[in-house]
Amino acid sequence: MSEDLIVDVLLSNIVLILGAIFLILIVLKGIRIVPQSEKFVVERFGRLHSVLGPGINFIVPFLDVPRHKISILERQLPNATQDAITRDNVLVQIDTSVFYRILEPEKTVYRIRDVDAAIATTVAGIVRAEIGKMDLDDVQSNRSQLIDQIKASVETAVDDWGIEVTRAEILDVNLDQATRDAMLQQLNAERARRAQVTEAEGQKRAIELNADAELYAAEQTAKARRIQADAEAYATEVVAKAIADNGLEAAQYQVALKQVDALNALGKGQGSQTILVPANALDAFGDAFKLLKGGTK
Repeated sequence: MSEDLIVDVLLSNIVLILGAIFLILIVLKGIRIVPQSEKFVVERFGRLHSVLGPGINFIVPFLDVPRHKISILERQLPNATQDAITRDNVLVQIDTSVFYRILEPEKTVYRIRDVDAAIATTVAGIVRAEIGKMDLDDVQSNRSQLIDQIKASVETAVDDWGIEVTRAEILDVNLDQATRDAMLQQLNAERARRAQVTEAEGQKRAIELNADAELYAAEQTAKARRIQADAEAYATEVVAKAIADNGLEAAQYQVALKQVDALNALGKGQGSQTILVPANALDAFGDAFKLLKGGTK
């Protein structure tokens, strides 16, 4: 084999090899596999051409260049602290945390240079503005409402950057020492006032219960007296009826019985050595005996 033929064969092989390499290079340049968590921003001649989503994508080799690889995962800004003044002129320090993700990478790439710094600055301004609309008590008691307002305002501000704010959190509301001391004094005064109110209500309730008890006792006493009066009236009515039915003899009988009871009570007294007998005691016994005898006929 001549040397010229050998040279021709070598050149042909080199051309084939270079062609194969070129084809492989074209294939590699024309196919782009994008991970699920990213998007590629493709430029053609230095201008935005397309955005490649997750999966296999085909581009024109050497003309289309994936210039920016943007993560679409949710991100968290570093916790930030900013001063703000409430509507009632109280200086507070607000600790915030913001979560966001990029939805439209072409806007984020070509409209803003430092996304994190831009969002942090926007959040700080919005927090100061919203805090300035509220009193300190409202800031501490309506934190969820304040968070919703801040999130909505931030979303509106960053909409042109192709960003979605997923969460905005207020981690803490810090006060200066003078404000804390004043609030502590106010809290102690409120506790003392509540204790006085509770004590006064307890005394009022005790007076009401005592009055109710006295009223109940008076009602029961009146009821007992009414029953006693009814009993006495009934006894009087019985005596009157007996007198009406039996005449004067029934009345004398009752008087005689009373005299006998009185003598018995006097005789049962302790230390009584002398029994006093009225002059008409025998007559009373006699009258009672006659009446009893007359009643048995």
